[in-house]
Amino acid sequence: MSKMIFIIGVSGCGKTKMNQKSQPFQMNLSFFAVIFFLFNALIVYGQKDIGIQLYSLRNQLEQNADRALKLIDRWGLKYIEGGDTYGLSEEDFRKLIKKNNLKAVSIGASYPELRDDPQSVLEKAKRYKVKFVMCAWIPHPGNTFDIDITQAAVETFNKAGALLKKEGITLAYHAHGYEFRPHEYGTLFDYMARNATDFKFELDVFWVQHGGVNPIELMNKYPDFVVLMHLKDMAHGVKGNNTGKEDVEKNVILGQGQIDIAGVVKRARELGVQYMFIEDESSRVISQVPKSYDFLKSLQ
Repeated sequence: MSKMIFIIGVSGCGKTKMNQKSQPFQMNLSFFAVIFFLFNALIVYGQKDIGIQLYSLRNQLEQNADRALKLIDRWGLKYIEGGDTYGLSEEDFRKLIKKNNLKAVSIGASYPELRDDPQSVLEKAKRYKVKFVMCAWIPHPGNTFDIDITQAAVETFNKAGALLKKEGITLAYHAHGYEFRPHEYGTLFDYMARNATDFKFELDVFWVQHGGVNPIELMNKYPDFVVLMHLKDMAHGVKGNNTGKEDVEKNVILGQGQIDIAGVVKRARELGVQYMFIEDESSRVISQVPKSYDFLKSLQ
């Protein structure tokens, strides 16, 4: 913000003379111009951490990627988290992102990619010019997520995360709820957090609460580990479980469900969470996302 004020301060330095009669009028115009500029700058500044996870528009992107990205721009959102190219070449998809005034700040990578070829993940992140790579799922048979799988995942994430970190890129694991199963004196998630030397976490508040944990309490417990967030609200009456699965139609407009989205956003900003992505997997995504974004803007 200080940089913007400096620019305003020097904008009139090139003038050496001013008609005395027009001076008050011009000063009034300048004053209101400054106020208007600062007001709009504050709005933009306040929204610099809000984006959208492209999976929300997966169906629309597959039908017409350009039109779907244009819609995001029309909503007023700038930052995106993606990774898939929806039938296009990566180069063409990146061109569409730029064409539609959007900026990728995080991309997804699969667990097998991170385990078997983390170098390719690094190169992809460089091409997208992002500072974050997220992994959203640890493969496990059926509903049998256990400590052995958790330990192997931590080893994979630390190894890949160390490689990414050398290039200034942070790896973040996105929990889905099955990580909150009991283990020793805590949960499997606790084991992951205690042993995460080279990766952080992306907190999906829907899945955290669905897994039986309060998102704000989890942030307070691990204040230095959450760098990204998915904002997704849960319909009233939904009872969670530890499977990491739920009907996508239980995604509702932010602020209208059972999750304390306002409290989550407030705490996330206090902790310096870098980006919070709206994610809406429901069939009502086109009508719900603008309302969710309006709710977030009302929290400024």
